[in-house]
This record gives sequence, C-alpha cells and structure tokens, in this order.
Amino acid sequence: MSSPTDDPWAGLRAFTAARIALGRTGTSVPVAEALAFRLAHAHARDAVYSALDLEGLRVALAPQGLPLLQVHSAAPDRPAYLRRPDLGRQLAPECQSVLADYPGPCDLAIVLADGLSATAANQHGPPLLAALLPALRAAGLRLGPLVLATQARVALADAVGQALGAQLVLLLLGERPGLSAPDSLGAYLTYAPYPG
Repeated sequence: MSSPTDDPWAGLRAFTAARIALGRTGTSVPVAEALAFRLAHAHARDAVYSALDLEGLRVALAPQGLPLLQVHSAAPDRPAYLRRPDLGRQLAPECQSVLADYPGPCDLAIVLADGLSATAANQHGPPLLAALLPALRAAGLRLGPLVLATQARVALADAVGQALGAQLVLLLLGERPGLSAPDSLGAYLTYAPYPG
C-alpha cells in the first residue's frame, strides 16, 4: 500500500530521461538533481563546441572501402557557424572542386557531418555506416564517396549531392544536443538534391 507522501511520478522515471519526480528540499530541487542538471548542461555545451575527429573517422571508415572526401561549409569557424546558420547551409567555394573531381553520377551519396554535435557523428557515424553500407551494396546501389563535412547544416547535403550527381543524398548529422541526449545523430534523405 502506498503512503500519502509517496510521489506518484517516481515510478515513471524508469521510462524516460525527462526530468520528472525530482523531489524537493523545502522549495528547492535536491542538490543531487541540481548537480545532475548542471552536468547535463555542460555535456550539451561540450557537444556544440566539439570538433569532428577527421583523422579518427578516416581510420574508422577505411574498412568500408569507399573513397573519403572532406568538405566544409562557408562558415569559417564555429562562432560564425553558430551566429550565421545561412553560412552552414552553403558549401565553401573551394570545396566545389573537391567534389567536381570525383567521377559521377551515383545513386546515393552519404555525408557524415558535425552539425550541432560532432560528438554524435564521431561516436555513432562509423558503427551506423558499418551496419548500413553492406545492405546498400546488396541492394545494388552505386555509392558515391563518403563525404565528411564540417560546420554543416542540413541544407549543405543538397549542394554535395548535386555536385556528385547523386540521385539521393543521405546526411548523417549531429543534432542539437538536449539535456538528456548530447549525442543524437539525425538522418536526412533527399531525392534529387539541389541547393535552394
């Protein structure tokens, strides 16, 4: 039998990362919960300012047997990327030639990008691609190179896909970190990509 002082929400904590049933100390949140919130906030900030581990990704993705290309957006650095989302959607002019030199066309181009959480791309990109690429090959798709993109927003994949002559482009992008998940990786699939 439950006591009238039992928190009816406490049992739900097992089913969600949301901050519910935190308890209280007087009118305040308990110290442990306040510290957990600050730690989660620090992890989220770290994820936003994390960098794509290009060398580590090259090593981890080498067994996949696809050429690796590296591009970046028109945002010159992380502060500009955060202040000017429009720059993150545009491919830097000098990267056009990197993509133009690759012989196309292809059925599918895959872009692994930092987005707002390079932590997500670094941690989850290689194992996801290791599981996905054999299925794509078995389906008979002509795969373009794997493209590593820095300071990237979702729309950057449109320019990459068009430059590679891809019918489809799959963007794997580190998502905006939340207080319960600093390492979410999103997947965006675009048919007949073009910038605009």
